[in-house]
This record gives sequence, structure tokens and C-alpha cells, in this order.
Amino acid sequence: MMTADKAAKSGNASWVILTGNPNCGKTTIFNALTGLRAKVGNYAGVTVERKEGRLQGVPAGETVMVLDLPGAYSLSPQSLDEQIARDILFNRLDEVPPPQAVVVVADASNLERNLYFVTQVIELGYPTILALNMMDVAEANGQKIDLYGLALRLKATVIPMIASKDKGIPELREAIRQCVRVPNGAARPDLFCDLPPAFRAEMDRLAVRLEEAGRRCATPARSEALILLGNAGAEKSAKGLYSGEVLREVGEARARLEKQGVDWNTAGIEGRHARASAIHAENVVSTMDYQPTYSDKLDRVLTHKVWGLVIFALVMALMFESIFSLARLPMEFLDAGVSWIGTQAGRLIPPGDFHSLLIDGAIAGAGAVVVFLPQICLLFLGIGVLEDTGYMARAAFIMDRLMSKVGLHGKSFIPMLSSYACAIPGIMAARTIESPKDRLVTILVAPLMSCSARLPVYTLLIATSIPNIPVLGFLKLPGLVMLSMYFLGTVTALAMAWLFKRTILKSAPPLLILELPPYKRPSLKLVLRHVWERAQLFLKKAGTVILGINILLWFLATYPRNAETERSFEARRDAVKIQAAAPGANPQGVQEQLDRINTDQSSARLQGSFAGRLGHAIEPAIAPLGFDWKIGIGIVASFAAREVFVSTMSTVYSVSAQGKSNEATQGLALTMREQKRPDGTPMFSALTAITLMVFYVFALQCVSTVAVVRRETNSWRWPIFQWVYMGMLAWGFAFVIWNVGRALGWG
Repeated sequence: MMTADKAAKSGNASWVILTGNPNCGKTTIFNALTGLRAKVGNYAGVTVERKEGRLQGVPAGETVMVLDLPGAYSLSPQSLDEQIARDILFNRLDEVPPPQAVVVVADASNLERNLYFVTQVIELGYPTILALNMMDVAEANGQKIDLYGLALRLKATVIPMIASKDKGIPELREAIRQCVRVPNGAARPDLFCDLPPAFRAEMDRLAVRLEEAGRRCATPARSEALILLGNAGAEKSAKGLYSGEVLREVGEARARLEKQGVDWNTAGIEGRHARASAIHAENVVSTMDYQPTYSDKLDRVLTHKVWGLVIFALVMALMFESIFSLARLPMEFLDAGVSWIGTQAGRLIPPGDFHSLLIDGAIAGAGAVVVFLPQICLLFLGIGVLEDTGYMARAAFIMDRLMSKVGLHGKSFIPMLSSYACAIPGIMAARTIESPKDRLVTILVAPLMSCSARLPVYTLLIATSIPNIPVLGFLKLPGLVMLSMYFLGTVTALAMAWLFKRTILKSAPPLLILELPPYKRPSLKLVLRHVWERAQLFLKKAGTVILGINILLWFLATYPRNAETERSFEARRDAVKIQAAAPGANPQGVQEQLDRINTDQSSARLQGSFAGRLGHAIEPAIAPLGFDWKIGIGIVASFAAREVFVSTMSTVYSVSAQGKSNEATQGLALTMREQKRPDGTPMFSALTAITLMVFYVFALQCVSTVAVVRRETNSWRWPIFQWVYMGMLAWGFAFVIWNVGRALGWG
């Protein structure tokens, strides 16, 4: 039997496109149709996410692939997302075959606005299904929709749905199957646009010219001509698709319209809105006077200029406090599991280099990072709930007042807020920003938001040096310190955005146009699915990149060995054993001497190793920050991935994976707490820990982020600039905090 992937590649699959406005429930419908088994990738040459999956519930031997397009308000693109959606619907991308059907998802409670995009898609001539979602919200608002009349006017199949409750999914699945069984070649669709006669004549003339020029689109030339003629940015967003002669004719047609007093830039928009309003008025009846909805009542408080900010701050504080309190038990369980694995493996393997590699390098190193999985899952759970309830859009609206002060708008805050989880999807989310300069500013500052990879570093340093004492009654000092790191990154990101907008990327402050979706109960299944996907990515990273780095670090921290130094330690060990054999010897004292010798030997080995030499080489650059060469090893190693710092410290301080632990990170934190400077003062004082955390707030220590910025900007210039300026911030802030703290007697 041919698999879905093989069928898709061989061309034996039928393709269906799923499109619609943002916040209409399209993702929920896609997940229901594909059974949450989607393949995610990128479109060639761009970083826009491509999500496709096999339609579930079809007979064996029949393969229907569903392609979920980015949300779009119009086929006149204002962002890269909308540009990709337009090009696929116009069948301009070779990697996407022509669809057998298109499903347009629309918000039934906001149908008039959705009809603008719906009518544009229907005009393309594909067999079209209108998935009318959120019917329950429409009914609650007193809206009665004539489904038959709507289908008749649009000449499309209309399926009423409540996707969050799986209502209408079977009917939609069957409608898709019926559409793909009918060959393409639908009759010429109506034009849902009341146009001035002069504009229509120019449009028809341009459509003929496009046909003669051998256009690539499989859709009616008239639809393409309408968008090309009436959208000032159409040529720029379709760069390279039109010849100079076609573009010249477009300019001449616009000039002729202007002479006749026709505004070509608004004629199509106004005409389409007029038809959409007429269709809505004929088929939607309001059975009651307008009453404030549940969302309206909540928004009076949650988007209030004062209380909205207070509630937002409390929500963030609660989320970060829960990362500490709720994750404690599962972290202890994972830490005990890692210790047990290390103990069992240690019993099976005799002492030696392989024993050290497996126990101290691989198991202890990767295990030191894996124990932070509960905290990372809680972070993604919190962000997922905020997104699914609709609160994330309110956060952007609330922050728009602040963002406008730095020259950006609330749309930039959504990528920045997403960067709390991971800078990579946050940076990719910036593609919804229309202005190229605003998008670039957002990309440059997004990594300053503390991502989940910093969590293990913060947690380890807080466990090492910050006392667990209550603050303000319900908060504890560790949680407050954690929150302050996130706050510091956010404030600095806004400050740098302000600086960039007034210097190298100067432009006028944009206006915010943002849709606030209605509040809804989060789908636990979808949120948990998102958390599981992120957990899998983290574990995959821990099992590949981090494990590989730990094995390399073990080698660098173990070799080369000085034979003479090894013999001297063996001689000291033999002398202690001879003392132990003497009458009246104290067994406990003997063991303490042997432990001291082992510690001294590990320290001597590390200093003479490749890693030790590297640490000593960079020590002059980090000594002004209060860091020694051992911390330097961790900083260098974590340039690949920030969380590697934890496993590096485990390797550097020879914290074994064997034995039992009653609290996550306790063994490593205790070992670090016992480290001393040459003058006898603690190495990891509270001041050192805070300085190191601040360094990690700013330093761009993530190769993957650098690579994504390179792809997003299509240049090495900006990622290099970003890496340098963030490195300067990291060193500068750490230098000030360390030296000011010491001057005040804090360390």
C-alpha cells in the first residue's frame, strides 16, 4: 500500500487548500481534519511555515493532502505570510500542485468582514467550500444565518461548524471528498465586485494582455488583473513575475483611470466591500439588539490602560512563579531517575576512561539538562493557554501604548512575547509585520527576551546562590530574581528598539491595526499537543546536540594527561594507604585524605587539559566580570546552546551521575556553592550569580538563532551585527553590576 508521503510525492494524492482570515479557527479545523499528524516545514527560499497533513477518515487507497496556508485578510498581500498564501492560491509555486478544492474558513460571528477574502478566493474558480466556524458565537450574538441563501449567492458549499467541539468536522470531511472526486474546470465564477465601467474595461483589457503574455497562474486572468491594477504594491510583492511591458501597461491603465476621475487604488476595495455588505444583509438577520458580549465585558478590564497593565504583570509573575513551585516535584523525580541510571551503569562498567566518559560525560552532562524539562513544559503550557484563550492579542494591544513610545506597535510585541519560549519562532513570527524596517528591528531585539534555553542556567545559579526566602508574602526571592531577569531583557529590548528606530533603521511609527478574537475556553488537547511537540524538540536537542557537546567537553576536560603529575598523585595515595594500615589509624580521616587527593587530582587534570588551557586563555577577558577560567569554559561551550552551560559545569566540577539526589540540581549547586576564590571568598556568591545571569540575559549564545536571522534577513550582515551588539551589552552590563556590587560591599 502506498503511504501518504509517497502518494504526495508521486503525484497520486489529491490536494486541498485550507485558508482564511487569522483567528477564525483554521488551525483547529486543520488539526481535526488531519488527526494532529501534520508535517511541518518551510516553503523554498522563505521561512514561512508550511504545514500539511493527510485527510483522515478516507477509504484505503485514497489519499487527500490538506495544506494549511498562513492566515490572510486579502489577496493583496501586506506581509510575507499573505504573499505566500496569494502565490499558492494563484498556483505560482512549483512545489505546490494545483488544488482540487479550496476550503475557506470564516468566522460566522464576524461574517461581513470575512466575506471580503471569501469572495476573492471564490473568484479564482476552484471548487470552494465555505467552513462557517463559530456558529455558537454567532447564535449567542443573536445572528441568524440563511445557509442556503448564502450558498446560493456565493455559489459555494457552506458547512456550519463549531470546530472547538468537533461539530461539522464529519460534514466538512465528506464535502472535501466529494469535491476532489469532481474534476477541475468549474464555470467562470462571478466577480463579487461593483466596479466603475471605466475600471472594468481597463481590467478586461489587462486580463487579455496577461493571457497573451503567457501567465503562470492557473486561475482566471480577470482575478489577477483586478488585483494587479488596483493594488499599488502588487508589482513589488510579485517581483520578477511580470515583464516590463506588462508593468508599463498597468501604469498606463492607471494613468487613464486617473484622467477619468477614477481612484484605481480604492475602486476594487470599495466595490468588494459593498457586495460583501449586500450579501451579509440579505443572508444574516440579527434577532436582538446589540448587547455587550462576554469578551466586550472582559476587555473593559483586561485592556484598561491601568488595570490591564497591572493584570498583565500579575499574569506574568504568576506564570514564572509556577515554573519554580509546580516543577519542583517532577524535577526531583527526573533527577533521581538520572542518578539511578548513572548508578546502574557505573556498576556494570569497570573504572577507567570509558567509565568516566559514559557516567561523567554523557549521562551526567545530558541528565543535568533533561531535569529542567518540567520547567520548560510549564513555560510552553502557560504561553499556549494565553494564545488559545485569546489573551495574547490583548497583551499586544496593552503593550502597544508602550511599544509606540519606542517606534514600534503591538504587532511587534507578539514575536517578542513568543521569544520567551524560543527566539526562533519569535523571529519567524515577525514576518507578519508589514514594514521591512520594523520587522528587522523586531528581529534584532527578539533574542533579548529570555527564552526557555536560559531557564536551566537561571535555575542552577539561583539554586546555588539565592536564598529561598519569602518576598511580598506570596512570592519567594528565587521567583522574583527569575522574573527580574525576564524584566531586564524586555526593558533592554524596548530600549534597543527605540535606539535602532532613531538611528540605523529610522522610519515613521506605524499605526496598530489588530483584530481582538473573542475569548474562548482553551482546547486542552491542542495546548498539551503543543507542549508535547516542544518537549520532543528539547529532548531531541538534549539527545543530539547537547550530548555531542558534552562528549567533546569530556574529551577536552580529560586530555592530555601529564604522566609525571599522575605518578605524584598515585604516590600521595599510596602514602595514605600505608598510614591507614598502621595501628590506631582513623578510617574516617583516611577517607577524607583520599577524597582530598581525588579532588586535587581532578583539579590538576582540568587545569592541564585542553579545556583548562582554553579557559585560562580567555580568563583575562572575563576576569573583570568576576568570572574565573572554569566559568569561562562554560561560557565558551554554551555558544552552541545556552543550556549547555549546566552540563559543562557538571563536567568541569566532576559532579557524577551516580548516587541519589533529594532535590533537582542539588548536587551540582552544592558543589558550586563550595567553590572558593584564591582569597578564600565564595566563587558563586549572590553577586557572582546575578552578574552571570545578566551576562546570559544579553549574550547571543545560540547558533540556531544566528542561522534563522541569516535566513530571515538573507544576509550575514545583520546576524553578525546582532551577535556583536548583544555581546557588548552582555560584557558591559556584567562589568557594571560586578564592580558596582563590589563597591557597595555585596560581594
